[in-house]
Amino acid sequence: EVQLAESGGDSVQVGGSLRVSCEMSGMTYSTYCWGWFRQVSGGEREGVAVIDGDGGTTYADSVKGRFTISQDNAKFTLHLQMNGLKSEDSAMYYCAAARAFGCGGALENYAEMEYWGKGTLVTISP
Repeated sequence: EVQLAESGGDSVQVGGSLRVSCEMSGMTYSTYCWGWFRQVSGGEREGVAVIDGDGGTTYADSVKGRFTISQDNAKFTLHLQMNGLKSEDSAMYYCAAARAFGCGGALENYAEMEYWGKGTLVTISP
């Protein structure tokens, strides 16, 4: 079974930077989509950024220009570099993946993702 494990969540000040990472194991398909989603307690899970096996990326409008998603295919490791953090970025960040030729509408619909990590908490303070 595919397993995802996030790391790097922390408490940082507004305007600061943080990088969260995700390690994937068990993926047997050569074509897949994976990325980051976040959720505030009591809120809906929303897509942050996704990337396909060829490196094609899609970002939520709210993080464009501030966040950068990247992957190391050989190591099956995913990263999300977050800069210029805002209070609105506080959330539980989840790593997710799906077997696919591309990410398509995965960013807008978390239900398209098949596998999920347990999350890593990111808290932004004044």
